[in-house]
Amino acid sequence: MTEPNTSCAAFQRVASIDPDAVAVRSIGGEQSLTWREYAAQVREIAGGLHALGIGRGDTVALMMANRVEFYPIEVGAQHAGATSFSVYNTLVPEQLNYVFGNAGNRVVICEAQYVDRIRSCGVPIETIVCLDGAPDGTISVTELKSLGRSDFDFEASWRAVRPDDVVTLCYTSGTTGNPKGVELTHANLLFDAYAFASVMPVEFGDRQTSYLPTAHMADRFTALYLHEVFGVQITVVPDRTQLPAALLDTRPTIWGSVPRVWEKFKAALEFAVANEPDVATRAGLQWGLGVAARKAEAALAGEPMDDELAAEWAKADAAVLSKLRAKLGLEQVKWALSGAAPIPAETLGFFFGLGIPISEVWGMSEVTCIASVSPPDQARLGTVGKLLPGLESTIAEDGEFLVRGPSIMRAYRSEPVKTAEALDAQGWLHTGDILTQDADGYLRVVDRKKELIINSAGKNMSPANIENAIKAATPLIGSIATVGDGRPFNTALIVIDAETAGPYAAQRDLPDASAAALAADPGVIAEIARGVALGNTKLSRVEQIKRFTVLPAFWEPGGDEITLTMKLRRKPIAEKYASEIERLYSPEVVAGVHEPGIPVDTAV
Repeated sequence: MTEPNTSCAAFQRVASIDPDAVAVRSIGGEQSLTWREYAAQVREIAGGLHALGIGRGDTVALMMANRVEFYPIEVGAQHAGATSFSVYNTLVPEQLNYVFGNAGNRVVICEAQYVDRIRSCGVPIETIVCLDGAPDGTISVTELKSLGRSDFDFEASWRAVRPDDVVTLCYTSGTTGNPKGVELTHANLLFDAYAFASVMPVEFGDRQTSYLPTAHMADRFTALYLHEVFGVQITVVPDRTQLPAALLDTRPTIWGSVPRVWEKFKAALEFAVANEPDVATRAGLQWGLGVAARKAEAALAGEPMDDELAAEWAKADAAVLSKLRAKLGLEQVKWALSGAAPIPAETLGFFFGLGIPISEVWGMSEVTCIASVSPPDQARLGTVGKLLPGLESTIAEDGEFLVRGPSIMRAYRSEPVKTAEALDAQGWLHTGDILTQDADGYLRVVDRKKELIINSAGKNMSPANIENAIKAATPLIGSIATVGDGRPFNTALIVIDAETAGPYAAQRDLPDASAAALAADPGVIAEIARGVALGNTKLSRVEQIKRFTVLPAFWEPGGDEITLTMKLRRKPIAEKYASEIERLYSPEVVAGVHEPGIPVDTAV
């Protein structure tokens, strides 16, 4: 059968496979849509939007949490011929002003709580559609559907959509300046989906969760487009705190996350084992994790397990590890992903030993999300796999990784100069990333080209590599920014993890779990100093963190310090914390500046 050439054609094919199967559901299944119900709502939404004058080339913005209603609205807009895109719910009016102005959308479909913010953004919006009620001057989704006229030709509408039409805009949360609107076409999307599935199999009825913001390309690709193209069942997670419950409810067969979530799962399992009250049970769990650690150690060294270890791991799996996987809700996972940022090798090793091999991916919005990955049985820990079939790459003289192929974006919306900077005349996308490639084609990410540190002795270093080593050593660290460019040694600004702060304080009977109180607590400082020292053992001497300070603040996504996709805004950080940084380089160690807590002479 010929592969569909638009997302609309893909959806129509998938919806006919098993119309009574559940397509989208809430945690627990209280709210759900079968493919038949879903397809009927898609038709109604498309008809309503058409009545509002929305058609091919128009844009529709969505602003809402992860919820069941998102799916027929998003897919309905596609069937009307529109470009449908999501905005982060945290955007303030000034940011909405830029995004809506750049996108040119006349319609916003949102939750009622965002209506005032949208109205105050300064961009005239013709129609605001509300999912929950209909404040004055807005219409409800039911009213939108009722606008559809009987003479609307739904079939003609979606069949008129062309492969080179823009299916979505993804606004990259840049570390400086306004975000760029990445224009992705139906052809981009379908190429990436089929190329990815040729490496990481996806089938109708596979189960997945949607918990990252729908404005994040990782969620759109794995929990919307794979769903549309292959029929993956989605469980929506409106609040990140509900993710553990959602995994236990969903028992996903395919699943991916950002590194921080995997790190939290690792810390939670280790904490549960260490604090198991029954001595015999705790000993058994520790034995199982010990066997898992030996399997991980062999994999990280690139060595196969010997027969003795393989036999012991099988016993540990039956007695302990399979139960730990089930405790996470990940015992039925066929493959798992980590992406959006580098993940510590120790974290990959931990889950490999546990029996959950994670394939690390590399990609960006400009390549329609994923550009490289390898299946679990071929993955090499510490690499981001091989380039997807159909893509080609080259490495520029300065080490920048260039990629070319059918998944490369059409352009940055209304930004011809920035588009020309990123896409050259030969079609190569200049990614801004430094990657290396081995003889077998496996790629390793070094860092962003603009973020490499060159110390006063001329040594080039990757701050992300340094930060990963430190963060892997203690769950207390939420963010860490390495400082060292033009300096004699490396230091770090450290921020406590906001989600870990409360439980940490409660376990130690600390009366105050605020960032300021914890940053001044001797026990917290000692634990972070231990983590820095342990992380340093994984680094060369020149890379090691010699001093650090713990800032009395939590860094929130979308704030001054980190983007909505959890990337550090290094230049704004350097400017905002200039005085703290200078204190780190005082001739003598001053108050608030700390050094690692154990000797680090074992480092290479």
